This record gives sequence, structure tokens and C-alpha cells, in this order.
Amino acid sequence: MKITSQMVKELRDITNAGMMDCKKALSEHDGDMNKAQDFLRQKGLAIAAKRADRATSEGLIEFYSHAGGKLAAMVEVGCETDFVAKTDAFIQFAKDMAMHVAAMNPVGLSREDVPAEMLEREKAIYVKRALDSGKPENIVEKIVTGQVNKYYAEICMLEQKFVKDPDVTIQDMLNALVASMGENITIKRFCRFAVGA
Repeated sequence: MKITSQMVKELRDITNAGMMDCKKALSEHDGDMNKAQDFLRQKGLAIAAKRADRATSEGLIEFYSHAGGKLAAMVEVGCETDFVAKTDAFIQFAKDMAMHVAAMNPVGLSREDVPAEMLEREKAIYVKRALDSGKPENIVEKIVTGQVNKYYAEICMLEQKFVKDPDVTIQDMLNALVASMGENITIKRFCRFAVGA
């Protein structure tokens, strides 16, 4: 199949990957947009994993305010170089992350950040609910594991669906940015403020 510049542009717009990477992905998958996206996502994961141990001492802090000043969020996003910190893509990512925190109110960045007592309380609820519904004890553990994974996806920022695009998680967006920028990028910390909370 002939790969057109329009196809490359469309894939680039969807994935934020480089033009040559998009062309290669489409060529290798006979123009299949979905397979090309999956290929680029896997490549992004591999690049992100390779760069994960690099220090991110540059970056920026982005602020988002909503609802007439009654709700706000701040996010620190780190990168390796000042050059990347000044790019439009990096700045937009940081802005999107601040807005996401304001809207979705994550408990922590990853599973490791969820307080143990909070998780235990949730597990106890899931176990009681499963047992009360008459499920056999050998099935309860599987049900609870599934419920806990779902709970993590709701409260851990990296696992949450992006507020502006529920087809991608924050981790997917971060991996795509790492792949397109060519250096390690991390969400270092965030906080959310709400009047009266």
C-alpha cells in the first residue's frame, strides 16, 4: 500500500511521534492506522524504559485555576534539559497535567503512593460485598483483585484516563512525550486546592 503524506500527518497528529517514525510504522503495517499506533505506543514504552533512570533536574511548575478561583492545581514536571522544558509540547503537557489534577483529584502518582490503610479499607469493603452477594470464598479473591485494580485506575494519576481524552491514560501520554522528545520526562509531584476542602 502506498503511504501518503496525509496518512503520515494523521498518525503524527494522533501519536505526537516523529514524522519518520510514523512513516516507518505505517509502511511496516501496510497503512493500518491502528496497528501503526500500537507499534508506536510499544516503541514509546521501550524508549521510556531506557530513559527512566536519567535525572530530570530541569522542567517547570504549571498552575491551573478553575471555577472562579475556587479550585486550583499545581504540577511539577521534570525533564533532562532546559531546552526540552521550553518546547511547546512540554509546556502543553504540563498545562494538561495541572488541569487533569484539578478535574480528577488523584490520590497519588502511582500505586506506591496510595496509603496502605486506605487500600486496606477498600479491600475490606470489596471482600464484604463479594461475600454478602453469596460468592464462594475461592472466587472472592479474584473479584477483590479485579476491584483493587479498578480502584487504582481511578485514583493513581498515571493509570487514570486523561480528562480530555478517555482513550489514553496519563502514562500513555507521558510515554509518547518521552518518545517524541528523546529524553526522560517525569511528573514529580502535584497538589490540588479547593475552597472549603
